[in-house]
Amino acid sequence: MARVISGTRWPEARATRGMVAAPHALATEAGRAVFAAGGNAVDAAIAAAATIAVVYPHMNSIGGDNFWLIYDARARRLRALNACGRSAAQVDADAYRTRYGEAMPVRGGAAAIMVPGVVSGWWDAHRMSREALGSPIPWKRLLEDAMRHAGDGFAVSPGQRRVTADASALFGATAPIEIRRSFWPVYHPDRFADGRFVQTDLAATLAAVADGGSEAFYRGDLARRIVAGASAVGSPLALADLAEHRADWVEPLRVRYRDGEATSFPPPTQGFAALAILALLEGFDMADLDDADYVHVVVEATKLAFEDRDRYLADPAVVAVPVERCLDAARLARRRGRISRRAAMPVGGPPADGDTIAIVTADADGNAVSVIQSTYHEFGAAVVAGDTGVLLQNRGAFFSLDPRHPNALAPRKRTAHTLIPSIYMVGGRPRFVYGTMGGEGQPQTQAALVTRLVDRGLGPQAAVEAPRWLYGRTWGEPSKALCLEARFGDTVATALSERGHDVRIVEAWSDLMGHAQCIALADGLLLGGSDPRADGAALGY
Repeated sequence: MARVISGTRWPEARATRGMVAAPHALATEAGRAVFAAGGNAVDAAIAAAATIAVVYPHMNSIGGDNFWLIYDARARRLRALNACGRSAAQVDADAYRTRYGEAMPVRGGAAAIMVPGVVSGWWDAHRMSREALGSPIPWKRLLEDAMRHAGDGFAVSPGQRRVTADASALFGATAPIEIRRSFWPVYHPDRFADGRFVQTDLAATLAAVADGGSEAFYRGDLARRIVAGASAVGSPLALADLAEHRADWVEPLRVRYRDGEATSFPPPTQGFAALAILALLEGFDMADLDDADYVHVVVEATKLAFEDRDRYLADPAVVAVPVERCLDAARLARRRGRISRRAAMPVGGPPADGDTIAIVTADADGNAVSVIQSTYHEFGAAVVAGDTGVLLQNRGAFFSLDPRHPNALAPRKRTAHTLIPSIYMVGGRPRFVYGTMGGEGQPQTQAALVTRLVDRGLGPQAAVEAPRWLYGRTWGEPSKALCLEARFGDTVATALSERGHDVRIVEAWSDLMGHAQCIALADGLLLGGSDPRADGAALGY
């Protein structure tokens, strides 16, 4: 049986009181410091999320969105927090169709049409931590590391340097004027030529949020300045859009997988696609397959799950999304019959890309958090809201300009999202907490993690590091090929090509495969794994 041997480049983190894994080491350290101060998994996740919004700006920002899965060990309850914004009330779909034709703009003020949800997610998670878990950690303490790194500066990560060097459309002579005026003064590589990156305006904004909480960001003087800055670059966002924003507590999705339960996030995220992949794989002995068969079967299950995602995913407050049908066991069993072990199904479906971060935390009491935070494309809309330092997301670029599409652009609507925080439960308690960035790669990487953890017995670090694949497009890649990390080797690539896959070999440790994070909870021990493809770490306390 041909299999790639999975050693680890990084050691697996071990602890008993708390564990945090994030794609930037400073975010991980911020979470660990909160554990040391007496905080719980939710507190650590907030501190890490606030810090990474500062130190990993190509992947996420305070002007983006986040989604949370939180396991409350006191109540033995899994909760989901939707902190994504809606489109501006003044957005005009007809005007966008007239101006842009078939596709939404992806950069500039016209792409900055969504209310930033990030702060509402931090705030509501903090309130839950205080009220339900009895945390003693004050709100302001959770933002201290983020404020310090924004004001004092930090060493720019290799990941940010790579993305900046590749983003010629953002930093070249053809960049739109609003990008050059608002984005370049903060994020142009000349700003960190000395190796450190200072964001003074963002530090002041974080200080205002630390003093005034969510209210300051959405309904105070800061909100007025954000809107004024957004308007100056052509965004339709208005003060009322921010003032009316609220995050929502919703019910997680669940499917059985082996002896446990995989849980994920409901629409408007693609969580049901991630769970459908696992439900389809339930009919295969994933532990017994060689690497070529293993990748092939997961890719074929992914194609089936993406058919439903691409047909139905939208804002469930506006369009009925048939999640129960998509996850119906009998229907999935019938669809499983379409998976041939010898031949690949035809390629189809639109691409879904995006730049994102995943953070996972867990503590000795059994509380656990998976949070995903994003601006969609690298650096979002690539515009900064005036003197606030708020880099605005471009998640609205995921809307369709086809009025018949379920994800059609409309006012006050949440767009479809790729972001999917996830937890695998056994006996009603978290066993594995995991997440990743990577657009279409997120469900595929999650399937790789779960099958390698549950079926193949790998630990978190080994599961995260093992060679990965990507079917479809992410990070702006135009191809719908099956990308394989070079560590799979020629034998696996040839076997997959013979099945009809359009195989493309990429570097051994590729950013295309996302930046995964994972924690295992077992027998009083917390085991953490962080992705060497990013700039992060898993640290325990």
